[in-house]
Amino acid sequence: MSDERVRTSEFRVRGENLVGKVKEILHEGNVRRIIIKNDEDRTLLEIPLTLGVVGAILAPVWAAIGALAALAADLRIVVERVERGDAPHGGNDA
Repeated sequence: MSDERVRTSEFRVRGENLVGKVKEILHEGNVRRIIIKNDEDRTLLEIPLTLGVVGAILAPVWAAIGALAALAADLRIVVERVERGDAPHGGNDA
């Protein structure tokens, strides 16, 4: 049995880049949760992700992300990732 740790990363994006950045983050893998916040640190959208979430289930989420992108200029994306205890430590993630 391996230990799991949750690590958070934060990205600042302009509204028009939101959808692309979220897709990029999802392709990197090991994402447990994505939180989209505005400049006032208010949570606008929180997306819990599990291994079984794929395809059509994400369609309403993409619509919500697109709507946020159209309405907001500057946003923050907070990403929670799962790190396994047997994974090598070190290196920088971007």
